[in-house]
Amino acid sequence: MANEPSLHIPYLYTYVGKPWKTQKRIHELINQWFRNDLMGIPGDEDGGGLSSFVVFSMLGFYPVTPGLPVYVIGSPFFEEATVRLENGNIIHIKAENYSKENKYIQSVTINGKKWNKSWFSHADIQEGATLHFVMGKVANKQWAAQKEARPPSFQYNMQ
Repeated sequence: MANEPSLHIPYLYTYVGKPWKTQKRIHELINQWFRNDLMGIPGDEDGGGLSSFVVFSMLGFYPVTPGLPVYVIGSPFFEEATVRLENGNIIHIKAENYSKENKYIQSVTINGKKWNKSWFSHADIQEGATLHFVMGKVANKQWAAQKEARPPSFQYNMQ
């Protein structure tokens, strides 16, 4: 987990229908490897990959597959965050009930619509979006665990 070739690994649980394991691992790994102390950023931060991993992951999602405009949902580290896209549109992220202990997603809505997939596409957010996570202390093993809720890969059609 200490360098660019392994950044996608904690997100692979979502591809097998176990997104709660990604949610747990992301918090463990960021707290272990990316600290505000002498440890700093592990590995070779030569191209910004490690910092990008931390920023995306702390927002609650990560672009796992290069070339696919898809973000896999992880677990947010903030109660609220705002991202301004290059086109000027805004993504507002809210994690209701967030705390260090409440790292598990109970439910998600995007623009007020119930979201039961463990991923979303760039098209879903490019015109601006509100991502609302409801967090809890115990893993919700039903949320986004079904086969149709898994992220697309080059073997899957993005429908």
